[in-house]
Amino acid sequence: MEHQLHVLFMWVTLVVISVVSGARGKQHISAVGDPGMERDELRVAFEAGNFCNEVGEEAPGMGSPRAADCFDLSNFSVRHRVAEADNKLGVGKPFPGAVNNVDLYAVQKELYLGSLCQVEDTPSPWQFWMIMLKNGNYDTKSGLCPENGKKVPPFNPGRFPCFGKGCMNQPILYHQQTQLLGGDTLRGSFNGTYDLGSDIGGGLDGISFFEVVWEKKVGAGSWVFSHKLKTSKKYPWLMLYLRADATKGFSGGYHYDTRGMLKTLPESPNFKVSLTLDIKQGGGPKSQFYLTDIGSCWKNNGDPCDGDVLTDVTRYSEMIINPDTPAWCSPKSLGSCPPYHITPDDKKIFRNDTTHFPYQAYHYYCAPGNAKHLEQPVSTCDPYSNPQAQELVQLLPHPIWAEYGYPTKQGQGWVGDGRTWKLDVGGLSSRLYFYQDPGTPPARRIWTSIDVGTEIFVSDKDEIAEWILSDFDVLIYTSPIHK
Repeated sequence: MEHQLHVLFMWVTLVVISVVSGARGKQHISAVGDPGMERDELRVAFEAGNFCNEVGEEAPGMGSPRAADCFDLSNFSVRHRVAEADNKLGVGKPFPGAVNNVDLYAVQKELYLGSLCQVEDTPSPWQFWMIMLKNGNYDTKSGLCPENGKKVPPFNPGRFPCFGKGCMNQPILYHQQTQLLGGDTLRGSFNGTYDLGSDIGGGLDGISFFEVVWEKKVGAGSWVFSHKLKTSKKYPWLMLYLRADATKGFSGGYHYDTRGMLKTLPESPNFKVSLTLDIKQGGGPKSQFYLTDIGSCWKNNGDPCDGDVLTDVTRYSEMIINPDTPAWCSPKSLGSCPPYHITPDDKKIFRNDTTHFPYQAYHYYCAPGNAKHLEQPVSTCDPYSNPQAQELVQLLPHPIWAEYGYPTKQGQGWVGDGRTWKLDVGGLSSRLYFYQDPGTPPARRIWTSIDVGTEIFVSDKDEIAEWILSDFDVLIYTSPIHK
């Protein structure tokens, strides 16, 4: 009997140790207010920006390019928190915080819509998923975009697309408020075009188009976001993303207070991103489709950004899964590579080590234009497309990323290969090269935006991308998963 009790005690002890160890190994919290997109009462917003993430000029009759669809459910009835009059607010129309400057009006409108949509939660309230649409046209004669944060005068046209005056316009936006259909299906959408005066109801030939439709069964599964983006001759460079942004502070690419879904900000290395992605059409060879795009901001000396566009630097890391996207980084183009690569076991491989450096793992690296101690050769990032200087680390599928759960070869996750991913974004982002001034303490890599979508980069013909995104979540591990 004593022996049996001893064996039973040992068995119970092992079970308890196993359960506790397993719990510790998997212990995490969701960083987003709507974990896995499973909350019936949706919060989703829309923002459009010109080449440098500003407004410049509102589209006629559309108001400021910010909108939201946020609702509660009561007895299978949809109660909207945002009226269409709120979505149509534009310069000259008052609301709490309204100003007359067209760029700052949009900022305040986003905060106002956020206040209407806000959900109280722990450790902080949150507002909405953000659909971001961006027009890549840049009228260099307009003087609208700064150069690495510094105001510059107009200059002659060059490498940026623009059909002439007005090419940086904001889009026509149509909104179908979320409705309950058939008693158990919720559906709504945003769509529209940049081609002012055109009628998308008459067909899409020759015009640009964007659409995001969201749908969910009440009480079951995830919201399913179906995206469509079409370029045109006048608008050959368009971007469409679904973003989880900071609920307060600067989201990636902005220099003012924004609103979003990230109630807890993920910090490298201890977070992962899970999502289901099914790409129906890729958008052609110029479509830089991002399985994930993470954005943050810190200064070259490692300090957090404070809104000073002359010293702040937007930092991005993007995994491009379009198999048509080549590696610009190569032994013959070292300036398109980061100075070194760090392996999962923390070994540093310099880019001139032609035997070991994984050139095919990098599409392109570019350094911030305001950095003062750059290692040559170097390519600096476009100085105009963000309100401050920026740094990009663009990755491609490669075996070196296997440990982080990313695609290891071209074609994985592409058209016809829809998958559910669990990506160790935190572990990978902790080992990527980002510029920092010599002798300064390492910046904390805190990510204020995580998004999925595509950038169709100056297509030479009309292209269409279509994809479906669901189950999106950002998981923060409360006990370290990386040493």
